[in-house]
Amino acid sequence: MLGLTKRDFSLLIVVAILALAAPFILNPFPEGSGMAQFNGGYPDLMQRLVIFGIFAIGFNILFGLTGYLSFGHAAFLGVGSYAAIWMMKLLTMNVIPAILVSVIVAGAFSLLVGWISLRRSGIYFSILTLAFAQMSYALAYSVLTPITGGETGLQPKLADPRILDSASTDGRTPSANLFGLDMKASTDLHIGDWVFTFNAGYYLAAIIMLVAFYLSIRIFRSPFGMMLRAVKSNQNRMNYTGLNSKPYTLAAFVISGMYAGLAGGLLVAMDTQVGAERMFWTASGEVVLMTILGGAGTLIGPVLGAGFIKYMENIVSKINESVLEQWFSFLPDGLTDFMVALVYPFVGKGWHLTLGLLFMLVVIFLPGGLVEGGQRIAKLFRRESADPKSSDTPAE
Repeated sequence: MLGLTKRDFSLLIVVAILALAAPFILNPFPEGSGMAQFNGGYPDLMQRLVIFGIFAIGFNILFGLTGYLSFGHAAFLGVGSYAAIWMMKLLTMNVIPAILVSVIVAGAFSLLVGWISLRRSGIYFSILTLAFAQMSYALAYSVLTPITGGETGLQPKLADPRILDSASTDGRTPSANLFGLDMKASTDLHIGDWVFTFNAGYYLAAIIMLVAFYLSIRIFRSPFGMMLRAVKSNQNRMNYTGLNSKPYTLAAFVISGMYAGLAGGLLVAMDTQVGAERMFWTASGEVVLMTILGGAGTLIGPVLGAGFIKYMENIVSKINESVLEQWFSFLPDGLTDFMVALVYPFVGKGWHLTLGLLFMLVVIFLPGGLVEGGQRIAKLFRRESADPKSSDTPAE
């Protein structure tokens, strides 16, 4: 089906169900309950889950298949975002041209960066990509301010020409749309004490993520993907056989950069404001964490890693002292204060500490990431179901 094996098609269906049913899955607790703090089914978070999932899927094509570790992929995310916002300022607020141009521009920029950076490998390649990203950030922040908006960034304005859009009749800047469908349009479904939000922008991003995920499966299973695995396994031996690995690694770098540009364009489609901070080195480090945490070289791992980190960033970071005091209010006063003081450094502004500890545990005990953890659990259940102890078996 769709050129996929039965197993890969089943995986695609699982990802599609998770993406399309996200408003239900991410809102397991009723509104007003003490556990509603952990609900993540609101549009902004759901959009970020799938958009950064695309970013991580693309990064995994480079890092997971070839082993080339880039510390500069945020540059392509930022370039794609700037290309998209300029399309909205000059042409139309329709998101389709913005997304297409973001992919093309990011691909062209990644071709230039990759052509230079891939002349080296290992840590030297990583440092070169980091240098390009930081140069791009510096240019966007303080040099190319007429194009990038500098410190304040860019956003659509009423005075922008927008050649294909008609003049605004109400004096307000039009919002991003898909042939008239506002990307911020949402519908709430009330079932008992639960509220489920269905957002137009999220479902557009989710559908594009599913297409990106499908393409990544085809790349992984193609002869091209096998060549990339050969590069990761032993590039020197591959070169000794007379095969030139450079075109393959460059193609992987460009495809990865185009995925990052697509994510940047979608970020603008969901929130029409762009700043240089998207190109900072910490954004590049974040996608590395997503991929390794989920499982580098696996298909679904980067999506899981992106979802896990973005969930923690948006949910765990909101837990403050007052929330903790409510949680531990059933304890005696002295013990309540002690538990709040004990837990508070790991939540709220200290959520990075929790993420760091979890990342250390995953790297030490689950080198294959969250995917390996799931495989171990599944193997454990299969082993138990395959070797049930008979009740009439005599004890030895």
